[in-house]
Amino acid sequence: MKKRVLAALLCMAMTTAMLAGCGSESSTKEDTTQESTDETTDESAENVEAEPVETRTVYVTPQWVQSALNGDQEGYEDILIAEVGYGDVADCASYNEGHVPGAIYVDNCEVEDATGSEEGAYNLLAADEVVDNMLSHGITKDTKVVLYGADVSGTARQAFAYLWAGVEDVKVINGGIDAWKAAGYDTETDVNEGEAADDFGVEAPAHPEYRLDIVDAKEKLETDDNFKLVSIRSEEEWLGETSGYNYIDRAGEPEGAVWGKGSDSSSDVNQFLNDDGTVKDLAGFEEVWADCDFTLDNELSFYCGTGWRASVPFLVLYENGYDNISVYDGGWYEWQMHDDYPVQVGDPASDDCVHTTVGELPTDKAAK
Repeated sequence: MKKRVLAALLCMAMTTAMLAGCGSESSTKEDTTQESTDETTDESAENVEAEPVETRTVYVTPQWVQSALNGDQEGYEDILIAEVGYGDVADCASYNEGHVPGAIYVDNCEVEDATGSEEGAYNLLAADEVVDNMLSHGITKDTKVVLYGADVSGTARQAFAYLWAGVEDVKVINGGIDAWKAAGYDTETDVNEGEAADDFGVEAPAHPEYRLDIVDAKEKLETDDNFKLVSIRSEEEWLGETSGYNYIDRAGEPEGAVWGKGSDSSSDVNQFLNDDGTVKDLAGFEEVWADCDFTLDNELSFYCGTGWRASVPFLVLYENGYDNISVYDGGWYEWQMHDDYPVQVGDPASDDCVHTTVGELPTDKAAK
């Protein structure tokens, strides 16, 4: 999760504070090249068995990706693999230290506003900007995209944005580079670039229904009993003890929101992960949500502070065929910009829950 400051800083200047895997201490090609001569590794790459997956399957194993690279997955003989980071490729330590062979680098700033201004609020960029950035890498609606990155939720954010814009088949290596290495596969340090494309192939966003804006979120909370605005935030954030961010002074939740758990802090989705760091399957999510105030029959819109954590449950439900789902893009950050918007502070099932408006909230709840 990004630790952004409130000022309108440029994307590249914010890299170090944003993403644990992408820091300013970048490595050069010469001092990080990892040429493997391990015969076991070579054999494991050549002899891969992996079951086919559906187009809407998002989270895939390293074995499936290697099988596709070997040409053994029908329809996936030509995939584009990209590592997701935050900022310039030269500043991304994880990419420069060793990435999946052939992987290009893509920046979260290519899909969302990076300034934190009231106009942008860390929401997705305009669809034409997102498309232009994808085209610069050669990504069109028909590209078979495989993403991974050091930040689970940042990678999910990128995948969500691509699907929203109109890429028809987006996958994520479940477990990222750690899972790739654990499977015995090589990495490389060459900086790869995609070949630019001219035509995205569909008017974007092809799926506007995947993204909910703040006006519609507020209206649905007030008028639609089947609608649930689901907070994917830590318990301390949910109860209004902290905003979770050093640039958000007020703490609370939109009035009527329900808690979907998922996080131990504003920078993780630990409760949605297995012990090995992979994202849980649907059954695992249902366990987390067993005592929550919503069901999968409700219309669900997930949100967090600024949109990253909320993208993870969206993707899991998406790949399981659910269509009654969206991400409320603005999250708590945009909601608390409106003094007259209703909020709740505390557990809404408790008599101690305070119901008020943003303008009445104390301004001492920024994360230290």
